Amino acid sequence: MRNKYIELAINKLGIAFNSLDLTFHQMNTGVPGDVTSYWPGPDDEDVLICVFKGKQIHEPFHRQDFFFINYAYKNSYQALSEKYNNLITINEDECYIGQPYSGYALRADNNENVVIIGVLIRKDSFFREYLPTVYTDSALFRFFIEPQTNKFSDEYIHLPVTKDHAIRTILELMVVEYADKQEDTQRILKSMLQTLLLEIARRYRIEKHGADTKSLTEQIINYMGDHSDVVTLKDIAAHFSYHPNYISTLLHKETGRKFTEILLEKRMERAVLLMKNTSLSLEEISVLLGYSNHSNFYKAFKEYYGMPPREYLKSIS
Repeated sequence: MRNKYIELAINKLGIAFNSLDLTFHQMNTGVPGDVTSYWPGPDDEDVLICVFKGKQIHEPFHRQDFFFINYAYKNSYQALSEKYNNLITINEDECYIGQPYSGYALRADNNENVVIIGVLIRKDSFFREYLPTVYTDSALFRFFIEPQTNKFSDEYIHLPVTKDHAIRTILELMVVEYADKQEDTQRILKSMLQTLLLEIARRYRIEKHGADTKSLTEQIINYMGDHSDVVTLKDIAAHFSYHPNYISTLLHKETGRKFTEILLEKRMERAVLLMKNTSLSLEEISVLLGYSNHSNFYKAFKEYYGMPPREYLKSIS
């Protein structure tokens, strides 16, 4: 029964895909053919679920003004990335995640239908509601926040996912919900999206860890950056299976700095990123960084940079 509802929902959104306004508009970059598509959903929606179902795709190279998560639900397709100037294959059960204004084009020429589930997220909504969800992974955090710093960052994430992974199940639920929209559908989708992003972050960490060839010291410092809001020396020792004294000695030997000095650096770097690239208040930022109150954050920032947060922000603007 569950599979029947999923199939019906996929077919319904597959038909509706053709009515989405994905018109490409010339950008004011002075580059001929540099085109973009704008938010194709209703004005009152921050999350849109769409389904492409067909044998052929041949998009022009373009950009878009929203985040997207594309999932190869059935069969494979290809994506051309501008930054790396290469054509990558997105196999069944893999995700292709793109930033606003990242350049790409999808390609497919199959004998059987390709089914792609797309989750589109308004940029402003993402930074307002979902940034804390990816906060604990530095690489993922920077990926999502980079478009605020560099409008043409041209990045993507290609993420393999197993067929029985929760990501697939969550996407199926989102498809069913969006295909039969109710008054509270956006609220439900936003809750599902939080869970989806957490699962993506978890899978991303697993993939990244599997390819990790960094030294122990580098891994420890990266871990501190990922968990700068709550991490302690005991946490690190437990995570890497070493005694706290060994971790402390290793860090000082390899970097010449104490654990507390490195942690402060990571917090201050993250503070500046958040101040520059989001509309979060200093109080909200201090909470994200793990400070018990705003005054402690303010004092630490001033001691580290030699000036108050707002004054520092003006000096680098």
